[in-house]
Amino acid sequence: MPQLVKGGKYVYGWSEVYPEGKIVIPPEAYEDYGFQTGENIILIPGSRTSGGFSLTSSRLLEGSPLSAFLKEIPQLSEFSVGEGTLIKHNKRVYSWLRMHNGHIIAPLPTLESYKVGAGSLLLSVRGSSLTLGFLTKGPLYELAHKHQNIAVF
Repeated sequence: MPQLVKGGKYVYGWSEVYPEGKIVIPPEAYEDYGFQTGENIILIPGSRTSGGFSLTSSRLLEGSPLSAFLKEIPQLSEFSVGEGTLIKHNKRVYSWLRMHNGHIIAPLPTLESYKVGAGSLLLSVRGSSLTLGFLTKGPLYELAHKHQNIAVF
């Protein structure tokens, strides 16, 4: 996993969005975050700078300050709405998906709410120990385009 800038975030690779909304989680990221087939995964909108979204789970958020927002959105914390359903909260859009064997499949309208479409290349980065980032823009995204040795999944 390369670190493009000294002291910067680690990059797992590029994840292509397939026509059916499939996004492969880089194997190293899948292992680092302990994702499991069948686990419910939460989509959190990315920052204004980086765009895209982050993936996490209730298990990863448990006991962290980030878990507070789950209490405010019971449909998300209890997975009481359909998979891929958009949940608006404080002008941001959240959703959840089920983890498949090393990938997620998101409805294209769900991805579009994060300004992601079929054919998009997402830069997969270690956001923190709590969230796996999928960036669509910004300085790190642009810098990654200059590196030829970043794997595509």
